[in-house]
Amino acid sequence: MTTAGFLRGAMIGLAASLLFGTAAMAQNATYTVGSTPSGVPFTFLNVETNQIDGVMVDIVEAIGETEGFTPRVEATQWSALIPSLTSNKIDIIAAAMYATPERARVVAFSEPVYSYGEGLFVRVDDTESYKTLDDLEGKVVGAQVGTAYVDAIKAHPKIKEVRVYDSIADIMRDVSLGRIDAGVGDWPVVAYQLSQGASQVRLVEEYESQITGDVALAVRQSDTDLLATLNSGLAKLKDSGKLDEIVEKWGIR
Repeated sequence: MTTAGFLRGAMIGLAASLLFGTAAMAQNATYTVGSTPSGVPFTFLNVETNQIDGVMVDIVEAIGETEGFTPRVEATQWSALIPSLTSNKIDIIAAAMYATPERARVVAFSEPVYSYGEGLFVRVDDTESYKTLDDLEGKVVGAQVGTAYVDAIKAHPKIKEVRVYDSIADIMRDVSLGRIDAGVGDWPVVAYQLSQGASQVRLVEEYESQITGDVALAVRQSDTDLLATLNSGLAKLKDSGKLDEIVEKWGIR
C-alpha cells in the first residue's frame, strides 16, 4: 500500500470512528427535562412516588425509550421553564406549553403533541350561561401567569379586570371564595382537576374555547440534533398509536 493510500484509509477509519462515537454518545445521552409540578394531568407531582408524573412525562419517556436516551425529569415552576432552558439548567421542556410565535423566538418547538383551548370555570351557584368571552362582560377573571390567555383576555374590551395567578388551583380558590367571578385555564387541566373531587367551582360545559393552540416539547434553538431526535420519536409514537394510548390513559380528549 502506498503512503497516500495508507493515509487515506486511516482518515476514513478515523472519520468512521468519530461518527460511531458520536452516535453512541447520542444513544446513551441523559437529558434533564423540566416539567411543572402543578399542571395535572399533563405534569404534576405524584405524592405517592414524590416524582413528576403526567401526560408529557409519559411522552418524553416513551420518546427516550424509542430513540435511546434517558430523560431525567425535574420539577420546574411554570414561570421558570424557559429561563431554565436558555440558561442550560434543563435540556427539554415537557409541559402543557403552547408553541406560540412569541416563544418560538426564544426556544425551538417540536412537532405538535396535543391541541386544545381554554376552559372556563365559575362558582357552582353561578347558573348563568357563558358561551364566549363576550358573556363575561363586567366580570373579574383569573388566568395563570405565563399562559397565552392573559394577554388575550386583557385585550377583551368587555372584561372588567384580569388577575394573574401562579396556578390554576389558586384561581379556583378565589373563584370559590367569590374574590373573582370566573377563571380560565387549560381545558384538559381544569377538567381533570375538577373530575378528581368535590369543588365549589364548575366547568362551564357550553363555553367555546377562544384561544386554542398546540402543545409541544421545547429545546434550545441551538440544539438542532436533539430537536430532530424528539421529532423522530414523536412521529414513531403517533404512527404506532402509542401517543393515543398515553392521552387516553390520562382521561383527556
